[in-house]
Amino acid sequence: MQTTGGYTSKQLLNQEILLTLEKFDQRAAIKMGQIASTFASTRSLPIIIEVRINGWVAYRASHEGSNQANDSWLIRKNRVVELTHHSTMYERVRLEELGLDWYEENGLSEELYAIHGGGFPILTRADGLSGVLLISGLPQIEDHELALETLQAFKEHEES
Repeated sequence: MQTTGGYTSKQLLNQEILLTLEKFDQRAAIKMGQIASTFASTRSLPIIIEVRINGWVAYRASHEGSNQANDSWLIRKNRVVELTHHSTMYERVRLEELGLDWYEENGLSEELYAIHGGGFPILTRADGLSGVLLISGLPQIEDHELALETLQAFKEHEES
């Protein structure tokens, strides 16, 4: 069974590049979170959403059906993105392509870090990693794709 949606590391890296923003601030974090929350509400998704700016939680929403276990996933996914400046799905797929164990290669534990989809870097042209979009509650491919959809909708809104 494929757990990574058939993505390649090149495709995942291109997603990050294409979704790089001009700027990112508290207003943007709130708007981004609201977009994700609208998707969650209209689809009845049992997820938790966080948008962080340099480690600070600027937006958080827990939708019906999410639970305390999702908190641990958010924290662990955030650690991966903060460490690598890449999406959690990119990190997973990149090491799978190389035939390596991410945790072993980085000397880190699975109890503290999660290379499961749903952690996405918020990159800006001037500053690089400026924040993190985190989603937990769905299978990892769906967490990743909802983060991707959210960033795409946010970017379209900002550019219009």
